[in-house]
Amino acid sequence: MSSAWLSGIDPLHGSRLLVERAHDELLAGNSADPRLQQVRSLVRDSWRRSVLSHVRAEAVPALELRGRDLDAYRRVHPLSGAIGLIRGLLLPGETAEAGVVVAVGDAAGRLLWVEGDRRVRSRTGDMGFVEGANWAEDRVGTSAPGTALALGRSVQVRGAEHFNRLVQPWSCTAAPVRDPESGRLLGVIDVTGGDEAATPQAQMLVDATARAVEGELLVTRLHARQGRREPARRRRRAPDASRATLSVLGRDRALLTLVGDDGEQVVELGLRHAEIVLMLATYRQGLTAERLAELVYGDASAVGTLRPEMVRLRKLLARVAPALVPESRPYRMTAAIETDVQQVLSLLDRGAHRVALTAFRGDALPDSVAPGIEEVRETLRAALHESLLAEAGVDVLLAYIDTDAGAEDVEALRQVLRMLPPRSPRRPGIVARVERLD
Repeated sequence: MSSAWLSGIDPLHGSRLLVERAHDELLAGNSADPRLQQVRSLVRDSWRRSVLSHVRAEAVPALELRGRDLDAYRRVHPLSGAIGLIRGLLLPGETAEAGVVVAVGDAAGRLLWVEGDRRVRSRTGDMGFVEGANWAEDRVGTSAPGTALALGRSVQVRGAEHFNRLVQPWSCTAAPVRDPESGRLLGVIDVTGGDEAATPQAQMLVDATARAVEGELLVTRLHARQGRREPARRRRRAPDASRATLSVLGRDRALLTLVGDDGEQVVELGLRHAEIVLMLATYRQGLTAERLAELVYGDASAVGTLRPEMVRLRKLLARVAPALVPESRPYRMTAAIETDVQQVLSLLDRGAHRVALTAFRGDALPDSVAPGIEEVRETLRAALHESLLAEAGVDVLLAYIDTDAGAEDVEALRQVLRMLPPRSPRRPGIVARVERLD
């Protein structure tokens, strides 16, 4: 074992044989067996939740993300920029001989990055501990990443304490990562290996790493805000972009991300410019001045107000990405701009519901009252509602009803109640929400 921070093995609470026997009795339906009381309450409660979720005791978790979908999702995930920090803290030295595997998952329990010891990765891969697999507690039962997400705090699971028998040769420590401002759950960091991966030292380090990631996220945001307040003349001028993406979901000011041969540049657009660019990106065939004025101002005769705004927008784009300067008669973009709205709709069309829901960060330009923006919001909300209710599983629907779009969706709330087990702890709160909305 090359990682010195994993020294000092902590013994399993209760003998391995006792835990195994208690586990077998619970699966056999003997929940009153006295040996269960000698198992840690955290583990015992998790086992019972696993039974209620009908988790199989010997099953490889589902591979929910793969190939291009996995790559695309990782690029936009909030923790993508922190992987280097996590690697540096938990996998110092020669990663391939670290003695442990480090995994980073999303808030739904899907593993997005799995790195570490070559031999450990090979062996844990046989039980499905791979990128794209879902390790949520209601999918594979008690495990550090899934149970940490379920409880919202760091967790250690040792050997036979795992619900899934295939995982019982391993021990693990995991801690959730939250948004440093909203407190929203972003994902989980996990260390898996032998007994040394579940020591008090391991838990302190994984906890510290999660807090370091949250701090890094906050610092990055503060720097970005400070940079946006600087005069435009101080910003680095970028050449024409080979790819442009407009981010408007959950944002009152859009971000235009330009990727070219010289790297990436992010330009913040004011609300009016964001409304215009989103309309032109949505209506790629072009819009007359009257129609664009109607979509932005709610008045087709407001062309005199629109034209000076278009002049200012053209000047801005001419400085940062000349290829994106819109044409007139009709107004249209000659180069394609991808929007995060279109990305979510595309994911829904492909059936990638969980990925789509994660990419949905809120309504488009929430502060806008432009009729065209309101149409975009309604279209996206309707697509989420119809697609998720038609095809999504209960875990995705639970995540959906916790968003602004799904918070008052009575039909979705009722469907969740039909799908949840009778004793699910989520039922009372959802029933109360339905009664309030009726």
